[in-house]
Amino acid sequence: MVVWERPEPPSRPALAPLSRELIVRAAIRLADADGLDAVSLRKIATALDAGPMRLYGYIEGKDELLDLMVDAAHAEIRPAGDDWREMLRSLADATRRAVHRHEWLADLLGGRPQLGPNALANAETVMAALGEVGVDSVMPVVSAVNAYTIGAVRREIAERRAERATGMDERRWQATLGPYLERSFATGKLPALATVVRDAVHLNADETFRMGLDFLLDGIEARISG
Repeated sequence: MVVWERPEPPSRPALAPLSRELIVRAAIRLADADGLDAVSLRKIATALDAGPMRLYGYIEGKDELLDLMVDAAHAEIRPAGDDWREMLRSLADATRRAVHRHEWLADLLGGRPQLGPNALANAETVMAALGEVGVDSVMPVVSAVNAYTIGAVRREIAERRAERATGMDERRWQATLGPYLERSFATGKLPALATVVRDAVHLNADETFRMGLDFLLDGIEARISG
């Protein structure tokens, strides 16, 4: 029986209150503060003033805990929209915001489908809005939007982590590596790259994400309208 269907053990008034929701909240607080490596049943038990073995009455191990954490994050996503394009944009934007609130989520999205109740509710909302796309195209379209979103936010989170680790923000990085790039461009072997770096509009992360998403949605619209 999967964790979302398995009943919780009876409460014990004499002990510190405990539930899956309390366990997951504590795990998310640890992960938000110090990353997934900081999440352990021992640390969660300490935060909840409970013995570690009590937690095993609610979850069987860390894999289940991670599934519950991801599904709790899905409760924050909640896409909405009056048509398929607005719905997919909402899904992408809300997912990105959730990952920026919870950096650890970038490491857990993707891969096998998320089947927790919040993830399934979101999937139902999105699927219901995509009738115009066609039943055979719904999953590839949603997968394409999810793949774009996850890839983009993972890059953003990787840059944020690198900045923290090195103390080098984008301006300092450009100042450090700029002379190297100019020497490389001066060889004449990289004319296309030199033109883009020197002449293209430099967008911030929000603008880059929106433009890339527009390209994707425009392609989807052209495909389903053709």
